[in-house]
Amino acid sequence: MACKVYNESSDELDNVRKLINASKKVLENAFAPFSHFRVGAAILTEKGNMYTGCNVENSSFGGTICAERGAAMASVAAEGYSRFKAIAIATEPEDPAQPCGICRQFLSQFTSPDVPVYLVSTTSGVVKRFDFGDLMPFAFVEF
Repeated sequence: MACKVYNESSDELDNVRKLINASKKVLENAFAPFSHFRVGAAILTEKGNMYTGCNVENSSFGGTICAERGAAMASVAAEGYSRFKAIAIATEPEDPAQPCGICRQFLSQFTSPDVPVYLVSTTSGVVKRFDFGDLMPFAFVEF
């Protein structure tokens, strides 16, 4: 899987700094009393709007909503179906975590393979950039 690793001060990230900062800020609202693994996500739609979400755990575990799906649902609720232009996901481990399989599949309904996904660590400041197609190479989007 190809990825680029940046330090947060990289000039190339200036255009997505707001998206990354929004994902880091919303991480603070995460409700993770069971896993203690907080996640924040921010999505920029092709219409130019930004939507955020954080993970919200539930004691049934199956009822847990991931940050990425929360942000995607917020975008649909606000503007209807829209394609995503960029995604930022913030986590606390020094090596930024990638989205889970369910979130990858969920995001594939709104995301082209060339959409940039920025994974950021709130601890180390490391930012990794992937194309969505590298994270989800065989998305199931039609049946």
